Amino acid sequence: MNVIGINAFHGDSAACLYRDGELLSAVEEERFRRIKHWAGFPSESIRYCLTSNGLTLQDIDVIAVNSDSSVARWSKLKYALSGGASVALLKEKLTVRKKRLAITDWLAISLPDQSFKGQVEHVEHHLAHLASAYNVSGFDQSAVISVDGFGDFASAAWGEGKDGHIEIDHRVQFPHSLGVFYQAMTQYLGFPHYGDEYKIMGLAPYGKPAFAAEMDEILRASESGFTLNLNYFRHHRESVAYEWEDGAPIFGRLFSDDLAQLLGPVRDPAAPLEQRDKDLARSVQDAYERMFFHLLNQLHEQTALDHLCVAGGCGMNSVANGKVHLNTPFKEIYVQSAAGDAGGALGAAIVAGQRHGVSKHAPMQHAYWGPQFDERAIKACLDAVADDPRLQECEIVHHIETSQLVDLVSDDLIAGRVVGWFQGALEWGPRALGNRSILGDPRRADMKDILNLKIKRRESFRPFAPSVLREQVANWFESDAPVPFMMKVFQIKAERRAEIPAVTHVDGSGRLQTVERAHNPAYWDLINAFYQKTGVPMVLNTSFNENEPVVCTPQEALDCFLRTNMDVLVLGATRIQRLG
Repeated sequence: MNVIGINAFHGDSAACLYRDGELLSAVEEERFRRIKHWAGFPSESIRYCLTSNGLTLQDIDVIAVNSDSSVARWSKLKYALSGGASVALLKEKLTVRKKRLAITDWLAISLPDQSFKGQVEHVEHHLAHLASAYNVSGFDQSAVISVDGFGDFASAAWGEGKDGHIEIDHRVQFPHSLGVFYQAMTQYLGFPHYGDEYKIMGLAPYGKPAFAAEMDEILRASESGFTLNLNYFRHHRESVAYEWEDGAPIFGRLFSDDLAQLLGPVRDPAAPLEQRDKDLARSVQDAYERMFFHLLNQLHEQTALDHLCVAGGCGMNSVANGKVHLNTPFKEIYVQSAAGDAGGALGAAIVAGQRHGVSKHAPMQHAYWGPQFDERAIKACLDAVADDPRLQECEIVHHIETSQLVDLVSDDLIAGRVVGWFQGALEWGPRALGNRSILGDPRRADMKDILNLKIKRRESFRPFAPSVLREQVANWFESDAPVPFMMKVFQIKAERRAEIPAVTHVDGSGRLQTVERAHNPAYWDLINAFYQKTGVPMVLNTSFNENEPVVCTPQEALDCFLRTNMDVLVLGATRIQRLG
């Protein structure tokens, strides 16, 4: 049974192909459109899922969508009749709903040469999130929680997964939302773009929770979860501008004028960061963590289980994820590589498959589900631009054996070179995990500055991540657990921090990726070669991009290499080095 799951008409539009309990392909639309967080209908992602598996739409039994407008119908009607929402807000919700119901029309427009004879099935947003984590976690039984902005009139849902099926015990419904709290505070701090919340996580360690009392005024714990003090928000009564048609989502201001009265003037995005801003960022992260752990401790009281699966946009808060085992009784925590809305495409496909009798689901142990390119494609890419004068200044060597390649590249890293590493299949989710990565030497105190100067051109307060051999984690970090998708931040052991300054954040933490040879042998071999030469079992890993989505194709990798000051580019078995 072939099921295509999609996340459509929202940020991080995506599609996956799921067959009889196995994921075959998965990719986000932004990788093809080259616009971060691209929203709309994921036509190119669907096309990739079909062509990479030798299928057409006629072979697809179900298109599963990670939203169901019929959910919480009475709650929506009650809220609409309460008088709290403006006419503009209600009209906006209806417009989006109509878009999401017209899937077959979008298929006909996007793939006019193919016909779809299957079914379109809608899956509740948070059920899709929960399934995207639990059903591929490998756990027979676990507590499950999904937390985000909003989806199908709810911002959070939790319960229990058992024997492949999920029972949701509780939902937090509109207008209360941890995701909206974090996004509104991100806007207030002068980071207006969709997805900028990770910048608050990076800034927070530079401050102190000096505004904890104010955060408690905004966000409050309750026996049923949490509530927002709605005096500080607009989303529940006004139409907050939300544009997404064929581009990145653009949100209007979520917070009210009362927030500035409580916290002081809104930060101008162009203004330099002051200590007050850093303290506010820390206070926001601290408030989120306290509320998240409050929910998890309530969930553990209900389930008394050791295992936990986390999903939803807030599941991307790797700082909080890395502290779950320290602040709750949960012992094993699984967060899928595409925890946000893109991952809902997978969850929708899983639930749709279950409705048609699929009962077994293969664990997701790696994230390499996107497009890949063989040596012929790489050679064709290079041949097409062979006359480019910038390439004339490079040394290009083809067909390098893997053992020789990792020896050469580990030497490159030791010499302080910045390496673009393009291998195998594109990663599913926002993190570069060793197939579309830029690599550096974690031992160099100046490596962060080198990367920002040569390539990344991003805020100096944001940390870079270590990719570490799984078997060496306990020797370098205070916690020891598999983190294959870079979804947790652990404290680096105090005595080790001076050895790896380029990947040690100001608070002594690192957002690590654990690498196992069984899942990515070439990347493991490279890190191991570096380890054998230096005694450090990790490399600095950042995404292969320059203020754009992570590169997908060899051409995009080459373009990024040529327009930046990257030193070395490795495309499969080909190594390209700038001379001089």
